[in-house]
Amino acid sequence: MKELSEKLLLVVDAAEVRLRQISAAECSKPILHGGWSRKQVMGHLIDSASNNHQRLVRAALQTSLDFPRYDTDGNVRVEAPEEADWTLLISLWAACNRYLAHMIRRLPASKLETICRIGDGEPRTLSFVAADYVEHLLHHLRQIGVADAA
Repeated sequence: MKELSEKLLLVVDAAEVRLRQISAAECSKPILHGGWSRKQVMGHLIDSASNNHQRLVRAALQTSLDFPRYDTDGNVRVEAPEEADWTLLISLWAACNRYLAHMIRRLPASKLETICRIGDGEPRTLSFVAADYVEHLLHHLRQIGVADAA
């Protein structure tokens, strides 16, 4: 988990610099299929960090985890990130992910095989959930043009 934690920190550090270079006007323009803007993607990534924070902690404390899926479109609709300040979104996202990296690094080795069930998805291990979170983050950062395509 140390390597995954370090990877997450590197991604956040690099993306944060690039995110802060995007103007307020640019971050509000639709860029994805369905009309999502960079602000809305950032709102989704904050939700993802929040949900995964709870998944990681709860799975580390229990013998297994059953956790609901979250309503991506509903969360973006209710939270209205398109109305939030761009720098607030970036700062919150970066801080949440730095804390997640701190947590991931400290996940007990004895808990990495804890089975996690999220919604109706296939059961996965805690280590898979952590690694999948970072890949999900990278996917969306690539979509909005602040992470390398690799």
